[in-house]
Amino acid sequence: MTERLETTSRLVQWRIDDPRIHYAMKSQSFKIGHWEWNFELGNLRLIPKPCEHGPPIASFNIRLVSLVGGRKVLAHTVVRDEELKWSEGFLWTINYVDLTSVFIIEVEFFDLKTASPKVLIEFDGCLKNQGQLMIVNRGCNKDKDRCDSESESKIGVHRCDENVTASSSLGRMLLESIHTDITIWASDGSIGAHRAVLAARSPVFDRMFIHDLKEKDSSSINIPDMSIVVCQAFLNYLYSNNIQYQEFLTLRLDLLKAADKYDVTDLKDVCHESLIDDIDSGNVLERLQTAFVYRLTRLKACCIEYLVKFGKIFDIKEEFNAFIQSADRELVKMQSNSACCFIETKHSSYGYICFAALVNLIGSIYGTAFHSGVPLHLISVYL
Repeated sequence: MTERLETTSRLVQWRIDDPRIHYAMKSQSFKIGHWEWNFELGNLRLIPKPCEHGPPIASFNIRLVSLVGGRKVLAHTVVRDEELKWSEGFLWTINYVDLTSVFIIEVEFFDLKTASPKVLIEFDGCLKNQGQLMIVNRGCNKDKDRCDSESESKIGVHRCDENVTASSSLGRMLLESIHTDITIWASDGSIGAHRAVLAARSPVFDRMFIHDLKEKDSSSINIPDMSIVVCQAFLNYLYSNNIQYQEFLTLRLDLLKAADKYDVTDLKDVCHESLIDDIDSGNVLERLQTAFVYRLTRLKACCIEYLVKFGKIFDIKEEFNAFIQSADRELVKMQSNSACCFIETKHSSYGYICFAALVNLIGSIYGTAFHSGVPLHLISVYL
C-alpha cells in the first residue's frame, strides 16, 4: 500500500509510503463535520468540496511528520478561523522539505463553523450552530419527525416536537418550584424538587423512596459531593433534557459523575459521546482515567486508538511517563491489554511500532523486560 488515510471525528492522517508518486497525488475523500475534504500533495493544499452548507470557517493544527529514522515533525502550523473557499481551500506554505521518504500529513480540527448563521455543523452526531450544540436524535425518522429547531442553543436528547410541551412544563415546575415535595441539599446550597420526577428519571432515586432508606420518610436528600451549580444543571436535564451548551462543556465531568451515581443512562451516554468527540493530546490521558473510573468502553477504545493507531504517544512521552507512574495499576494493565487487542485487530505495522513504544515505556518505568519478536497476543505487562 503506497498511501493510507485514517480519520476520527476531528483528526485526519494521510500517510504516504512510496516516494515515487508523491507530487502527483491527491488523497481519497474524507468527511469532517458536514464537509467532504481532499488533500492535494503537489502544493500541500487542504480542500473542502462544495456543498449546501457553504464554505467552512476552520481552526486546526496541520503537521508534516517524517517516519524515517524515528518520528520527526518537519513542519507545523496552527490555523485560526480561516474561511476555506471551494476552489482554493488552505494552501500550506512551508519552507522546503524533502518529501522523498515516508511521511504523514496530519490535520487536527479544533472548530468548524459556517459563514451562514442558520446552518448547523455536525461533529459525530452533534449539531453545532456557531458555538451552540444539540444532540441529534438518531432514532428520529427525519421524514416524519422534525427535531425541535428552537432548541439550537441547548443540548436535547430525543427532543422532537411532540415532547416539547411536556418537557417545557416539567422544566417550569423545577424553575418556579411548583408544588415541590422534597429539598436537595448540595454542598453549597439547596433546591426544591419532586419525588415523582426524580423516581421516574433515576432508578437510584426510585429505590430511595421505596425502600426503608432515610430519604423515604424525609423531606430532603443530602448530596454533599455535588455543588449547587452542578445540581441545578443535573436537575434541568432530569426535568427537561436540556442543558445550555457552554454550561454542559464546563460541567460534563461532574454531570458524568452524577449520571453514573444515579444511573441516568441517557445523560451518561451524552457525556460519553461528548468526551469522545474532542479527544486531543492535551486531554487523552485524563480521558483514559475517566474511561477507567466510569467504565466507558468506547472512550477507552478511542483513547487507545488516538495514542496507538495515530502515533500520538510520541507527542506526549513525558506526560505519558508521568501518567503511568501515578496511575492505578489496573488502569495501566487495561491500557496495555487494550492496545494489544487493538493492534491485533487492525494488523497495522505502524500501530505495532507505536504499541511497542507504549509497552516499552511502561516496562522501563516498572523495570519489566519486553522481548522483541514475541507475538502480540503474548505481549503483556506483568505488574
